[in-house]
Amino acid sequence: MNKETLKNFLRRPAVLGSIISLAVIALLSLIYFYPDAIQGNELRQYDTMQGAAIGHESQIYKEATGQTPRWTNSLFGGMPTFQISPSYPSDTLFTWFNKAMGLGLPTPANLLAMMMIGFFILLITMKMRWYVALLGAIAYGFSSYFIIIIGAGHIWKFLTLTYIPPTIAGIILAYRGRYLAGAALAAFFAMMQISSNHVQMTYYFLFVIVGFVVAYFFICLNQKQLLQWAKATGCLLVGAVLAVGANSPSLYNTYEYSKETMRGGHSRLSSESQQNETDGGLNKDYITQYSYGTGESFTLLIPNVKGGASVKPEKGQMKQLSLADLQEVQKMIDNGTLGQAESWYLNNVSQYFGEPEGTNGPVYVGALIVALFLVGCGVVKGPFKWTLIALTIISILLALGRNCMWLTDLMIDYMPMYNKFRTPESILVIAEFTMPLMAALALQKLLTDKDSLRKYKKPLYWGFGISMGLCLIGLVFPGLYGSVITDSDRMMDAQIAQYLQAMGADQNVIRQMSLNNPAIYTAIENVRYGMIRSDALRSFLIVAAGAGFLLLYFRQKIGVAVAAGALGVIIVIDMFGVNKRYLDSDSFVAKSLDMPDQFEQSPWDKLILQDTAMNYRVMDIPRFMLPNPSYWHKAVGGYHAAKLTSYQDLIDRHLIHFLEGNPAEADSNVLNMLNAKYIIDSKGQPSLNTDALGNAWFIDTLKYVKGADAEMAALSEINPATTAVVDETFHGVLGEKTAKAPGDTIFETTYAPDKLTYYAETKNGGIAVFSEIYFPWGWKATVDGQPVDIARVNYVLRAIPIPAGKHTVEMVFDPDSIKNTTTLAYVSILLIYIALAGAFALWIVRPQRKDDLNDEDAV
Repeated sequence: MNKETLKNFLRRPAVLGSIISLAVIALLSLIYFYPDAIQGNELRQYDTMQGAAIGHESQIYKEATGQTPRWTNSLFGGMPTFQISPSYPSDTLFTWFNKAMGLGLPTPANLLAMMMIGFFILLITMKMRWYVALLGAIAYGFSSYFIIIIGAGHIWKFLTLTYIPPTIAGIILAYRGRYLAGAALAAFFAMMQISSNHVQMTYYFLFVIVGFVVAYFFICLNQKQLLQWAKATGCLLVGAVLAVGANSPSLYNTYEYSKETMRGGHSRLSSESQQNETDGGLNKDYITQYSYGTGESFTLLIPNVKGGASVKPEKGQMKQLSLADLQEVQKMIDNGTLGQAESWYLNNVSQYFGEPEGTNGPVYVGALIVALFLVGCGVVKGPFKWTLIALTIISILLALGRNCMWLTDLMIDYMPMYNKFRTPESILVIAEFTMPLMAALALQKLLTDKDSLRKYKKPLYWGFGISMGLCLIGLVFPGLYGSVITDSDRMMDAQIAQYLQAMGADQNVIRQMSLNNPAIYTAIENVRYGMIRSDALRSFLIVAAGAGFLLLYFRQKIGVAVAAGALGVIIVIDMFGVNKRYLDSDSFVAKSLDMPDQFEQSPWDKLILQDTAMNYRVMDIPRFMLPNPSYWHKAVGGYHAAKLTSYQDLIDRHLIHFLEGNPAEADSNVLNMLNAKYIIDSKGQPSLNTDALGNAWFIDTLKYVKGADAEMAALSEINPATTAVVDETFHGVLGEKTAKAPGDTIFETTYAPDKLTYYAETKNGGIAVFSEIYFPWGWKATVDGQPVDIARVNYVLRAIPIPAGKHTVEMVFDPDSIKNTTTLAYVSILLIYIALAGAFALWIVRPQRKDDLNDEDAV
């Protein structure tokens, strides 16, 4: 390409428009997060802090040694890091692109820019005018859910969603006859999205991809070009294989690991309740947590139709949002409209009045986008329209979860892998994709056809009319969107009554400070109806403004540039205003070297950390289910959504009793075998557990049993200091000999998260039990360098036979699967880059041509 050719290329409207669009995207991203992104302030989101806590041991070890451990002892006695901090050598070959995609902007402005750029690539690929593509990208990027998950710290999920639109762009190129370019782009961006390690989002968008493949099948069938469809499909399948291969270390090890976790199957205990269990997946009640309410679907148009959010990130913490936090309520309190009882009560009532789990915010795609989506249902033609409509409806219905159980049951029972995921409402990401896409397709028609008003009068009337009509219903009859007094409010009412009773209040006071008081009931109802009315009016005005500028354009009172600019301003004003409710400058904290408050050492942390022993555990009863203790200690508890099923069984049968305040002797024995050297009681007081059994010990007796139920039952009867209960399947590993002699000893000599070394001395040989969590693959044990098999004892621990004499015992977590899959990943990544280079070379040398497939009516 010579200098003149380059100049001509840069002067092309699409190229110049793309440069302008990138500049606008960068500017909007910085403006939204101004001044915090510029100043380097931090969000310290809950999920990010959780990851920092449970990954702290691995991080410290990597900083000290340069090696990434695949195991951590920071939580639940020990577990693999496959779903804590997944990092593999091959990742460095492509993770650099994240910075390029984010235009080098400071965090989190770079994330927002990435989301918009990904959608912009898709729309440009679909031959949209650059200004339409920019409008669509802004609408998609500022969809409230994406802003909310930035605030929550769901960065893996966010990055996955970032790379899905450009993956689909590659698919579209392939079906248009650009086989190599399309397959290469699809493979590259699919590689990026899979590497972001949120399988649930990738899984959901397989529905979208299948929908597009089917749509192109019918387009090709209609144009008698099925051979082209078959070629494109074949090329895309190769690209998919390469994308999966590039991520094989993460995918394979995650898949194998999932089989041992709560997400991969049932408890081995047959006595556990089978009600609501699914075949090889999560419990149905667990799956359907965080379902959208039936009336809640209207948040797509009216954000506060269910009160917005129940919590908001603020200064590194999650702040509960009560009705008393609303400016309108504060004014009522100040001017005396609300009495003292109502004011106090509203301070305890959530702004959100949807489903009982609570939410960080609603899924709001924008009032104008909803209107344009409905217009698109009449304006857009061909298979793509029906694909987008079907996907939107399915997404909304599946998001209802337990509130649309007939469909949820069908998906759980018959759709592969659907039972691996919880939080049904998150499938609304599909609607967040399809609705801006349909809206952009509609705008492409409306802004490029001067006769749009005559051609599309009915779709315009219906689209804008339905949207504004739904807003008017919310304005005049807000109760039609559902009750504003919920079961959660009644539960809170009962808790308030218990609190007042504990404070010594009499029954008259308790009745006065409850929902039985008409003044309180009416105050809550009026405030919440006011929230619906306010946002219904807001959405009505947004839709009306958009309709007004389109009408001016149709009447030729303004040009396309002014019309597109005005619509863009409306979208920005709308989305900025709503999103700032859930993530604003108050959510940030100044960047400093100080650790977050939640990780500051408590007095008992400092006391325990004076113990310089290399490896012991802490049972923190008040914070057992929180990630925070994992920052400082090797914790018996912790928080992770994919803990080992066997350890969950142990929690349910024994450790839970410590939290409930009534542990039995057997429960204490379990804590001792886990080497819980320190116990922090329910009042926050630490104590030394002198009965903790240490890192390893020899036993006198092996008690063989058949099956998990018998193994768990025997665990309640034995003294783990002298006896180990073993499933009979491990008889070949341990045998019968347990001749412990006086003076036999074993102790740990060196510690690393994934490498443990012991010195053992035994007169006659025996069985050593280790206070380390058993995992069925990856751990390799040696005695003086000779491999030995590891058996599972006491339901969750490891044991090996040790011959007579003095020995060095090592246990190393070094899964062969990591080495094997890393080789496959290197080869796959190299092939993707070769394909991209080949596609670029062809683009340079080939003259510009029209695509073979005419799908203009579709897109």
